Amino acid sequence: MSISTKNIAIEKITNSRIGEVDFNNLTFGQFFTDHMYECDFKNGEWQTPVIKPYGPIPMYPSAKVFHYGQAVFEGMKAYKADDDSIWMFRPDENQKRINISSKRLQMPDFPEDLFFDGLETLLKLDREWIKKGDGNSMYIRPFVIATENGVSASPSNEYKFMFLLSPAQSYFKSGSKGVKVLFANEYSRSANGGVGFAKAAGNYAGQFYPTHLAQEKGYQQVVWTDANNHENLEEAGVMNVFFRINDTLITAPTSDRILDGVTRKSIIEVAKDEGIHVDIRKITVHEVEAAAKNNTLKEMFGTGTAAVISPIIGFGYNNKDYDLPKQENSYADLLRKRITDIQTNKAEDKFGWRYKVKE
Repeated sequence: MSISTKNIAIEKITNSRIGEVDFNNLTFGQFFTDHMYECDFKNGEWQTPVIKPYGPIPMYPSAKVFHYGQAVFEGMKAYKADDDSIWMFRPDENQKRINISSKRLQMPDFPEDLFFDGLETLLKLDREWIKKGDGNSMYIRPFVIATENGVSASPSNEYKFMFLLSPAQSYFKSGSKGVKVLFANEYSRSANGGVGFAKAAGNYAGQFYPTHLAQEKGYQQVVWTDANNHENLEEAGVMNVFFRINDTLITAPTSDRILDGVTRKSIIEVAKDEGIHVDIRKITVHEVEAAAKNNTLKEMFGTGTAAVISPIIGFGYNNKDYDLPKQENSYADLLRKRITDIQTNKAEDKFGWRYKVKE
């Protein structure tokens, strides 16, 4: 069955796969809904978008994404409220950021109207896959890849923009227990003038090996340090990072090395609204290590779309481990509740962040 709406050609599935999924035991990013959205860039313009059954996409082995890594992506979420309405959280920030990332990799902007029309249509089509309840959400993966055939070292002239939907629960399997991280003192994630601020696929590929080494030692993530002397703490593999020293919440400023996280900037505003002192500045490994030794380091946590807020229960540095004390009234718990209540339409949205998908 093929129909057209909002200038989107839609080919619906014959039989849904939803019955094959155990929504109580989801592995993050492993299950995808019945449909996907794609739009091709050819002859200098974006073509008519299509929504079709989820499945393989045909590509030649000479497609430039395979050879020169022109690929960017975003991470977003949708939530279903108790009244079955569907909400997103600050999607305008993701729409802007994917174009910022694209520009850095010499890729074309994706128009705002195509972005929102496509995303809302796809979410409504697969709305039964969005489950209500605490911890449940629909993870949204927009991405752009270079599809022109040819192995000449030059930007592609053809691209494909896509949306995938994946039902999700808590990102880290350890859940509320938290994660352990390793402070990097050898490998680097990004450098001045590079692409660290962009959600470029290659940024993540370069992290896998150092993260694997850390996991072999019992850590779940690496907190990256600056490439010059490995002193300034910057961000983790999938998270921005916050440090609570005494009652001050500290996080590194964004730069051309650090992703401008949507959850990060939201946490900063909510924390200030709660009367928490927030200090956005450089913070060194030695400062955090000293705070851990003198018991003024009260909390660490990571923030991101997938994890929302993930408590960090300890860190390692130079073959030493430091455990953090459990806080009865933690900033992480307070801020996570404030953010998730806004996301799921359970609390007032005084910041105007919530976005309702039109019926």
